[in-house]
Amino acid sequence: MIDLTKIKLIAFDADDTLWDCQSYFDNVEKQYCEILSQYSLQREEISKALFAVETKNMPILGYGCKAFVLSLIENAVEVTEGRVSGQDIGKIRRLADEILTLPGNPLTGVKETLKVLTERYKDSIPLVVFTKGELLDQENKLERSGLKQYFNDIVVVSDKTEEGYHALCRRFGIKSSELLMVGNSFRSDIAPVLEIGGWGVHIPFHITWAHEESETYAHPKLVTVEKFDELVRVIG
Repeated sequence: MIDLTKIKLIAFDADDTLWDCQSYFDNVEKQYCEILSQYSLQREEISKALFAVETKNMPILGYGCKAFVLSLIENAVEVTEGRVSGQDIGKIRRLADEILTLPGNPLTGVKETLKVLTERYKDSIPLVVFTKGELLDQENKLERSGLKQYFNDIVVVSDKTEEGYHALCRRFGIKSSELLMVGNSFRSDIAPVLEIGGWGVHIPFHITWAHEESETYAHPKLVTVEKFDELVRVIG
C-alpha cells in the first residue's frame, strides 16, 4: 500500500501505461524490415543496425515518432550502402503516419480507475501526465484517448532523468518525497523517482522497448501490480 498521507502529487506515464504504443512501433519496424529485405538484408541485421542508429541519435534527436523516422531513413541509407530507392524512402516516411495517428485507446481499466482516483483525490492531490517525447505528439494522443479530463496537467520532457523529476516537483511546489509516479518502464518511470526519495507504482507492459530494458529491484517505496485497476487498491 502507498501511504497517501505522504503524497502531494500523482504522476502517470503515458505510452504503454495509459494506452498501447510500443506495438505500433514494433509493427512499423516489421514493415520497415520487409521494405529493406529486397536489398538482400535479413531482419535481424536491419533491426540491430537500427538500434545502434537510434542509440547514436538520442542525444540530439531525443525520443518520439519523428526521431524514430529520421533514424529509420538514416539506417536505410547505411545498411543498403546508398542503394535504397527514393520510392522506398517515401514508403518509410509514410510509415510514420501509423504512429502519429495511433488511436490512444486506453488500456483495460485505465479510464474507470482514473475516474475513481479523480473523484477520490481531486480536491487534495493533483493527477498529472508526465511523459517524454514530442509535445504535440503526446498532447494529441492524450486528446484522442479521452482521458484529458482526469488530469490537472500534462508535462512533456525530452528525457526522464532525476533532474527532470526534481523539476516536476519544483513546478508543483512539492518535495521529491511527496511524489508518486505510476508507469510501465522501471528504467524511466520508477528507478529515478526512487533515487530521489519518491514513491513508485510499477505496472509492467507485455512489450518493452529495447532502450527501456533494465533490471528491477524491491524497494520499500515501490509497489508492483499487474493491472492498472489495482491502483484503486494500492493507493489508499
